Amino acid sequence: MWNLKEFKDNIAVLTENGEKITYSKLNQYCTDLVRNIKERCLVFNLCRNEIGSLVGYIGFLNAKIVPLMLKSELEDELLNNLIETYKPSFIWLPSNQVKKYNFENVYSNLNYSLLKTNFKESYKLNEELALLLTTSGSTGSPKLVRQSYKNIESNTKSIIEYLSLNSTERAITTLPMNYTYGISIINTHLWVGASLILTDKGLMQKEFWNQFKEYEATSFGGVPYTYEMLNRLRFFRMELPTLRYITQAGGKLSPELHEKFAQWAKNNNKKFIVMYGQTEATARMSYLPAEKSLEKYGSMGIAIPGGKFSLIDVDGNIINNPETIGELVYEGENVTLGYATKGEDLSLGNERNGKLVTGDMAKFDKDGFFYIVGRKKRFLKIYGNRINLDETERLIKSHFTQTDCACSGIDDQMDIFITDYKVKDEIASFIADKTGLNKNAFCVKVINEIPKNEAGKILYKNLELINV
Repeated sequence: MWNLKEFKDNIAVLTENGEKITYSKLNQYCTDLVRNIKERCLVFNLCRNEIGSLVGYIGFLNAKIVPLMLKSELEDELLNNLIETYKPSFIWLPSNQVKKYNFENVYSNLNYSLLKTNFKESYKLNEELALLLTTSGSTGSPKLVRQSYKNIESNTKSIIEYLSLNSTERAITTLPMNYTYGISIINTHLWVGASLILTDKGLMQKEFWNQFKEYEATSFGGVPYTYEMLNRLRFFRMELPTLRYITQAGGKLSPELHEKFAQWAKNNNKKFIVMYGQTEATARMSYLPAEKSLEKYGSMGIAIPGGKFSLIDVDGNIINNPETIGELVYEGENVTLGYATKGEDLSLGNERNGKLVTGDMAKFDKDGFFYIVGRKKRFLKIYGNRINLDETERLIKSHFTQTDCACSGIDDQMDIFITDYKVKDEIASFIADKTGLNKNAFCVKVINEIPKNEAGKILYKNLELINV
């Protein structure tokens, strides 16, 4: 997958403790690890933004060993369920977690250990299968996305092309390694011989920004929640001379924040690139060119090189007229093989054949730029009127900037969860006024925190469990 020897003297990784690891050294770490695995098999990689986890990911893929990427802090019950369901041959995990298991420890390095399980695989891995990732927002679910070598290579090359990446780049990690967006940054930078700055520190921590400046980071990526935090962090006042560009994906950024970051980028000679993707499409499906970021704020852009978008109506007919909402369909070599829900599914081949019906509702303008308007299932009927829950959230967040917000519910009853008690009485009236509907249809609930996954996406199923 990656030719690490090609860039042998380049710096591949800079760690939190200041270690600089060349591509040659990274290759040696990978070789030392995978020589302990004698045949193609399934391995669980319990991820942190650390060199041990990265060596597992790179080493396994290069050796045609199939990793399932999982966060290292996954709850024991959920992890054990995945182990029982998929019966991996090995588990690569932080060494301080080894004592949880009765498996044989066959190798340790870089604060990670390789455990050999006692499972006998009763299924054969499909030859195209390269990588397994959990579906977005369901890290404990047995439902996995099956990615092929062709998927990863195709998407990696497309991203490199539209971002114009080269070996001088230094990307700092702001996203989990088990998240498709985070992995795509790893894939692209290692492909061109660039550097990764590995850190588990968060944007709210001073240490993150110290490391950013000391190691001269050139870019970072973030989900909408990342940019909401940056907006509160006085990011626009920071002096970051080495920063070249920032990217956003993982959900729709509010048009207001999109415009604000696009204007900052223009004023400071930086690039702000909004993108759209799903794990089911390996990572990226669209990008908004930096030079269009301000003009087309709110847009997810155009299809990536090699990809194609279309919209379909409720009957499956192609929509050809601008400003007409339909379900977004994507075609490209990065569309993944399909799902797995049990071990036997890992022997399945390509079930999608390069076509993905995304479940997102979108429109395009007269210039061919696409705009996401919501999820197909994120609608309620309120007194016979179709209401977009995502749009309702956007309206609330843009008007009541001091509160976080999430919307769910059933027909004729929308639940609006907020985190600021002071605006509770105003919100139902505000939404009623915006929609023209009776405010009795909107139930505002105050909670301490909106539940989100490690990538900052709202866990709507968890909202249903909250008693207020």
